[in-house]
Amino acid sequence: MTVSTETPDLLEPTSPTDDAASSRFTDYYELTKPRLNFLVLVTTFVGAYIAARYNGQTVFDGTIFAAMLFTAMTAASAGVLNQAIERDLDRRMRRTANRAIPSGRISRFEATVFGVALGLCGIGGLVLFVNVLTAALGLATIATYLFIYTPLKTRSPLNTLVGAITGALPPAMGVTAVTGSITPLAAALFALLFVWQMPHFFGLALMYRDDYAAGGFRMLPSELGGDRRTRTQALLFATALVPISLLPVLPSISHAGWIYGIAASVLGAVFVRAAIRCAQHKPGADRKMFFASIIYLPLVLFVLVIDQ
Repeated sequence: MTVSTETPDLLEPTSPTDDAASSRFTDYYELTKPRLNFLVLVTTFVGAYIAARYNGQTVFDGTIFAAMLFTAMTAASAGVLNQAIERDLDRRMRRTANRAIPSGRISRFEATVFGVALGLCGIGGLVLFVNVLTAALGLATIATYLFIYTPLKTRSPLNTLVGAITGALPPAMGVTAVTGSITPLAAALFALLFVWQMPHFFGLALMYRDDYAAGGFRMLPSELGGDRRTRTQALLFATALVPISLLPVLPSISHAGWIYGIAASVLGAVFVRAAIRCAQHKPGADRKMFFASIIYLPLVLFVLVIDQ
């Protein structure tokens, strides 16, 4: 057993200024939605990696890392500005009321400046260090998120479809960063992410329907007859995900082989089973489908990467 040689009088206390600075840094960091941005980094890398392997290019080079960094910055920009716009709505919901902007720890003006700076750096970085096409897709991500998805959230349950478009662009941006064009691989990865997001977000909407309603968001489960429609659509999208996930097996798209094909089929079947239970309104099935979606995507992408 080891004994510490430090005594209380030799330890320097943390000053209130240090605590305040650390807390403020944490608030700004959380504004970027780091968990979602980690998914952006992963999917951008997957697109770039597979495209590089397919074209016989160097996998780990500056272009791919630049694409990951600046794509993440564009996604963070959209997220920060969205939170600034929705400050008053977020105050009404229990799960968002304590975020930095609605709680007042960071002002709407400060968040807006931060979000705009991230967007300018992200788009500018993509133009300078990647290519114009990828930068245009990054700009489309921000524009779609802020000018279509955000206002639609309080007007129509179709907002989920639009939000899924922005979430599906990063892997396509990874591909365009390497190829400079929109290839069948870019379309296949976009389709995979787009379709996956629908049951993923439907599970979330079912779990937090009352919170979303309190915030004034028009989510499908709260609409007339929306509960049944949400569960049915979640099952339809989860089922459609199975054949879509098998597109990378086509020789014209990637080098994925039978290992990926079997893994994608099995994982898809597990996901569909979770969606069936959700459609049947089984106890706890909403949450289980949501967590099944969280498990499904990284495993599918992992096998897709290693089976190149």
